[in-house]
Amino acid sequence: MKVSYQWLSEYVDVTGFTAEELAEKLTRSGIEVDIVEDRNKGVTNVVVGYVKTREKHPDADKLSVCTIDAGQGEDLQIVCGAKNVEAGQKVPVAMIGAVLPGGLQIKRAKLRGVESQGMICSAKELGLNDKLLPKEIQEGILVLPEDTEIGSSVLDVLAINDKVLDLDLTPNRSDCLSMLGAAYEIAAILGRSVKLPDAETAGTSAVKASDRISVNITATEQCTHYAARLIEGVRVGTSPLWIQNRLMAAGIRPINNIVDITNFVMLEYGQPLHAFDAEQLNNGHIDVRLAAAGEMLVTLDDVERTLEPHMLLVTDGTKPVAIAGVMGGANSEVTDGTTRILLESAKFAGSSVRRTSRQLGLRSEASLRFEKEVNPEAVLPALNRAAALIAQYAAGQVADGIVEAVAGSHKPVSIQLAADRVNKYLGTELSLAEMGQIIERLHFTYEQAGEGALLVHVPSRRGDITRDVDLIEEVARLFGYDNIPTTLMSGVTTPGSLSKEQSIRRITRNLLTQSGLHEVITYSFTHPNQTTSLPGLYPAAKPISLAMPMSEDRSQLRTSLLPHLLDVVSYNRNRTMDDVAIFEIGKVFLTDEETLTTLPQEKLLLSIVLTGKRRQAHWAQKSEAVDFYDIKGIFDRLVSYLGVKGLTYQSASPDGFHPGRTAELVLNQKVIGRMGQLHPTVQQQRDLDDTYVLEMDFSPILEAAGDAIVYKLLPRYPSIGRDIAVVVKANVPVGLMEQSIKEVAGELLESIQVFDIYTGERLGADRKSVAIALVYRHAERTLLDEEVTELHAKVVQTLEQQYEAELRK
Repeated sequence: MKVSYQWLSEYVDVTGFTAEELAEKLTRSGIEVDIVEDRNKGVTNVVVGYVKTREKHPDADKLSVCTIDAGQGEDLQIVCGAKNVEAGQKVPVAMIGAVLPGGLQIKRAKLRGVESQGMICSAKELGLNDKLLPKEIQEGILVLPEDTEIGSSVLDVLAINDKVLDLDLTPNRSDCLSMLGAAYEIAAILGRSVKLPDAETAGTSAVKASDRISVNITATEQCTHYAARLIEGVRVGTSPLWIQNRLMAAGIRPINNIVDITNFVMLEYGQPLHAFDAEQLNNGHIDVRLAAAGEMLVTLDDVERTLEPHMLLVTDGTKPVAIAGVMGGANSEVTDGTTRILLESAKFAGSSVRRTSRQLGLRSEASLRFEKEVNPEAVLPALNRAAALIAQYAAGQVADGIVEAVAGSHKPVSIQLAADRVNKYLGTELSLAEMGQIIERLHFTYEQAGEGALLVHVPSRRGDITRDVDLIEEVARLFGYDNIPTTLMSGVTTPGSLSKEQSIRRITRNLLTQSGLHEVITYSFTHPNQTTSLPGLYPAAKPISLAMPMSEDRSQLRTSLLPHLLDVVSYNRNRTMDDVAIFEIGKVFLTDEETLTTLPQEKLLLSIVLTGKRRQAHWAQKSEAVDFYDIKGIFDRLVSYLGVKGLTYQSASPDGFHPGRTAELVLNQKVIGRMGQLHPTVQQQRDLDDTYVLEMDFSPILEAAGDAIVYKLLPRYPSIGRDIAVVVKANVPVGLMEQSIKEVAGELLESIQVFDIYTGERLGADRKSVAIALVYRHAERTLLDEEVTELHAKVVQTLEQQYEAELRK
């Protein structure tokens, strides 16, 4: 909300306080002021001048020589290049020595041999925002109203000598989305009174409004009060300069006197208004109802909107003429030819306006206020205030009476405030009388409610105050946070820490980055083709489409991390970065419903992608490409560090993966993921070299990971090593052989390591040789060679019996 300092001073006496000082006080009392903007961008010595004559420059077709009365006693001769300058106009004149925005200083000059004693200015040259200027004055010099006093300062005429406080309001302080709301806040801080504008309007014509217009509310839950006034004989034109100045200071572009007055009153009271061309309404009737399915309306922005049954409409009984609280319809717009106006002021439900505004993608100053709930008691005062201004500045004849429909009334809020409760919350020693003075500064009324308590009556403009703690906050704000004594905390405190999941995720990121991988974060939204090109872990998951996607490329929720990671790989390869090692920890979204009726299941996945070279070539070594064992080694290091037990691998050939270079990850007899090389066809489609990927459900790892790292003493007794080389069938998994050895050797086996696998013609086409190093050690004594020999013989026997292994000699 932009609050003009000059405008604010009309409602509350701010004498003795600059705009910057008010901003500081507002911020300290709980309403943050982002910035104090000076509307004067560096303009000095610019006055109102009268163009007495305009003649063509003798030596330049595009220049004019003007005689200007600037109220200085002597006429000025000024050369002007604007096309729209004419005799009889009143214009801004920069005198000799004047300064304009950007540091431009006006000096006496000669243009094509003709002396120029100043400069006639455009609005832009005065530092006014082009976007906020009426279209008719955006080009050429600025023509001022005929009644502007000659010689007066343009800073005063255009209210440029003003400052604007930009309030950063929290959602609960919607009362300050109006000048009067801001005035009440300033008055409470300064301890001063508020001067309200005259909101009483009597009919200025003999016509009774009820004879010409009627109002009905069908949707009583969405609209509790609708009021209208009829104004006839209206002349649509330019609004007074002072209204335009107020609107531009608030960041709103002036349009015409009718629209400007409704916007002015909306800013003043916080109550949005709308003016209909009464001639376009069927018999002057208004019916507030819900839309029918598929009903259409062209709004004021010339866009045809398809409406839904939950949307609230203002209709004339036959057709919709406005989307209630959001935007009016083009079929009832006030135009230059409008002479009869139906002026609307209503209380629409914030939830209804918010839902409609979001769904249609329409946000306006009106919807912003309705969404946060307007003051129900401002409906009639705002209506009367606007009607009076239209009568004054648009020559309107206001019909006698207000036509309204009321479906619900505001219930006054009264709250009991106990002094001891306030002091307990704030740590203060305020008396009941001091609290009463603070309540009076807020312009709330109160009465005694027994010993040590007040019964406070909250005005309707402060809808955010519903409980005694809200009043305690008001007391704290106005007493001054700086005045509340500082006290140390007491009681048992708990030091902050990471949860197990947070800790393990952080450890995982550190380990993977230490392994040479880069973490990436990709979109949760994806293209429909991405969910089918590489199904990932959950090929049966149904696609989940977004209701309002930002684009087709981001129109569905992802069911796998791999497609986007492969996009990252392609992006880097297209920029000559062929060696890529990346990972992502993120969520996917799963459902088995064709049409979503419940929230999708969210699963946390870990995905890794490797491609390119493991190391680059130099004089001492050749380059080496990554392979399956690189990604397996990285993952093995991770699960080993996390203390995960029972993880095994088994061969697999899922869609999109190489059938001979892929394994499933099995934990506690449940498949939790897969790793391997992409299928050559997928690699070719994406223009990739050999690429190895891992994707797994990370939640089982989080559950199985140890809570802490356990350290043990270095061994005191020596170990005994034994190597064994056996020949087995080529299809025998070495992992199963390792598991059998561990079961037989028991606790005496300290480590087991496969150090060689050999295949060749000497062994046969379907045979392989596996060499394994075993290390035996006892924790409490030295092992005897005889007992190791006996245990090792059992290991060999087990391999022979279970896997038909033959010792290789």
